[in-house]
Amino acid sequence: MTVPSDPRTRFLLTRRAFLGVSVGTLATIALASCAPAASWVQPDGAPVREAERRRGGTGKVTTATLTAAPSALDLAGTTAATWAFGSIPAPVIRLGAGDTLKATVRNQLDTDTSVHWHGLALRNDMDGVPPVTQQPIRPDESFDYEFIASDPGTYWFHPHVGVQLDRGLYGALIVEDPAEAGDYDDEWVIILDDWLDGVTATPDEVLAELSRGMGTMTGDMFMRMGNTLMGATSDLLGGDAGDVYYPTYLINGKPAGDPAQFTASPGQRIRLRIINAGSDTAFRVVVGGHTLTITHTDGFPVTPTEVDSILIGMGERYDAVITFADGVFPLIAQAEGKRDRGFALVRTGDGSVPAVDVSVPELDSDRAGTADLLRAAGEVTLPTRGPDRQISIALTGSMAAYDWGVDGRRFDMRDPLRGAHEIRQGERVRLTIDNQTTMWHPFHLHGHTYQHQDGGPRKDTSIILPKQTLTVDFDADNPGLWVAHCHNIYHAETGMTTVIGYRA
Repeated sequence: MTVPSDPRTRFLLTRRAFLGVSVGTLATIALASCAPAASWVQPDGAPVREAERRRGGTGKVTTATLTAAPSALDLAGTTAATWAFGSIPAPVIRLGAGDTLKATVRNQLDTDTSVHWHGLALRNDMDGVPPVTQQPIRPDESFDYEFIASDPGTYWFHPHVGVQLDRGLYGALIVEDPAEAGDYDDEWVIILDDWLDGVTATPDEVLAELSRGMGTMTGDMFMRMGNTLMGATSDLLGGDAGDVYYPTYLINGKPAGDPAQFTASPGQRIRLRIINAGSDTAFRVVVGGHTLTITHTDGFPVTPTEVDSILIGMGERYDAVITFADGVFPLIAQAEGKRDRGFALVRTGDGSVPAVDVSVPELDSDRAGTADLLRAAGEVTLPTRGPDRQISIALTGSMAAYDWGVDGRRFDMRDPLRGAHEIRQGERVRLTIDNQTTMWHPFHLHGHTYQHQDGGPRKDTSIILPKQTLTVDFDADNPGLWVAHCHNIYHAETGMTTVIGYRA
């Protein structure tokens, strides 16, 4: 590690190293100490440790080991070189609400990595965002994540370094509620992904291509230029659907030519836990010949709502209950606006296998499940309270210049706290996100779950349509430095990221 020239930072590093604190943590402190606007709560500070102590927990411990390494993915006969935690997706990690997860992440890649535990309100120094909450895990090194998982629900994990999300380094994290009635017979964890790594390009090559700018397109022509997609449109997404061409779409690591399958019996009620691990694609999910009853979004329960399809943006999760009929049925994850789909099969009896391009009426139905239709269940509705602090964030930039940012500023990982938004512990915060761009963005806040206005759902990732504004409330009860960003990984990496930090 380079020794800093600033004497105050050198003093901090020397003193803390003497006290036995890791140099990686010190680098985070040194970065934070550069911010003139506020004295920030540090990721490993006393308020963070106290917040973890207050979580209490059950004392039960679940252990896991994740090894990030080069891998190969079989795409129905085509082999794609990629990176993975063993399999794609990684094996599901399960634990009970209040249990502690101890996960060792080993890095056998030739570059830095990390793991972010998406959606969990966990202790700040375990959030996995270099250099804001930790230093990256270097090649041939490891990092031990340890935290209490307080809130039951459907979560997932993925890297937070560069555009590594668009490889195979991801998996589901299920936190089970021992008090939940569980009025279903079985469950199916479904992870959706858009795939190009090792087929048309690497994600880093795509980022370089996009960063050169996309220019201005006239008309509504649907076309591909290299890995750039132009003219992909969706009414549900308010216009432009995405930037990137993907040659295939996966359900649980399987392409349409070799589909994932789920076997059940006729009449069984199955809980679907649907996760969008994609990087540039929203999916419209249907099961041919069936309706879906949405029960949760982003881990938190909602008033059960029956729909024909579910629109799910990158990073979002939806739980739904379905009662299967007798036969063989397609589960379709339509790449919204992109004219292709992920495809899987449900088998409850005899029947012919539907074609990959089968037409199902549910895809054309106007009963599409979106967050604005949902209401939080009573037990998770935030108590009525006026805001103590109001923060406004503008999403800015364009596809033409590919200059995505927040408040007109492109996030710089070398100076992560410049322009950070300040809050204090105990406040009710009203956060307004104004999408000033002509494209939709799935906005994700780390470390907290907010509530949409007017009794809407509790979420941590929300679709914000072009030229629209989303206002949410959350309680500042988890101190630290928390990243907030667009979960289109290419938008986030080129600048649509900021930090919401607690003042010490």
